[in-house]
Amino acid sequence: MSKNSPIIEIKDLHVWYRTYGGFSKVLNGVNLYVDKGEKIGVVGEAGCGKTTTMRSILRILPEGQSHTPQGEILYHGKDILKMDRKDLQHVRTSGVSMIFQEPSAALNPVFTVGTQIYDVIKYSEAGKGCSKEKIKQMALQAIKEVMIPDPERIFDCYPNQLSGGMKQRICIAMAIVTPREVLIADEPGTALDVTIQDQVHRTLKELVEKKGMSLIMITHSLGVARELTDRVYVMYAGNVVETARTQDLFANPSHPYTRGLMSSVPRLAGGGLAEGIYGHIPDYLNPPQGCRFHPRCPQAKECCKRQKPPIVDLGNGHKVACFLDAEVV
Repeated sequence: MSKNSPIIEIKDLHVWYRTYGGFSKVLNGVNLYVDKGEKIGVVGEAGCGKTTTMRSILRILPEGQSHTPQGEILYHGKDILKMDRKDLQHVRTSGVSMIFQEPSAALNPVFTVGTQIYDVIKYSEAGKGCSKEKIKQMALQAIKEVMIPDPERIFDCYPNQLSGGMKQRICIAMAIVTPREVLIADEPGTALDVTIQDQVHRTLKELVEKKGMSLIMITHSLGVARELTDRVYVMYAGNVVETARTQDLFANPSHPYTRGLMSSVPRLAGGGLAEGIYGHIPDYLNPPQGCRFHPRCPQAKECCKRQKPPIVDLGNGHKVACFLDAEVV
């Protein structure tokens, strides 16, 4: 961790979901932080808890279905999980914004794009005391910043009149239209073709750097993490199993799961097919004891089946949760 206090710090976060069969224990002690102006990536297979972790920051998990038995989410040292409505509203309108995975679901189909961006500004602290014309100009400027031509026409369009790429850009515009410290991007290119994905990611990176925001990028793609982030957290089954500066992680992946992810990347030339990882994400209603990855790990030992592995510091901010590295150190 840096010498300065991080903007957001997650400590030992556990999240369970109530289901017909009991509690689904999704997050199992997540630790994560992001500094001012830093870009971090959170990678892992679908279902490993990435989105649950990020939604916990804004406290937008389904009420009555989710339960947080322990853990803290600190925003400038204050626990978001214990905030009253007023302080939480400040975090949501001025501190942290989020781009959701599916733009068609994130945008309301019965309101124009302009109305939805307008409302984001109107109910934020930046929009207090502003005239209707001033707010509209701020909305138009946000549309211009995400590289959409003819913003005046787009302002009056409904979401169904826009392509998938344009809708995702509108979601980015809504997230950056007012000053924020942290932007969470949940797979912003998932529903788009590869060319549009690249354009959206480049636009996102440029805007974050221009506005001095911190970025938390949730992605399945190791390539995206390598291109856009300064540090990477690798998650598996509700645990952070490895974290390092991006360059160090790709140069020296230490956890068996991280190495498995990298071996799953298709090869462009030679070497045959990608290897993949045996098995699947565990059942969260009855997760395995010890290291949750041990049923799929080719190097698992008896201790892996009984105990949760310790966090081992490999130096230079590179940490891994694995008994193999504990023995090396």
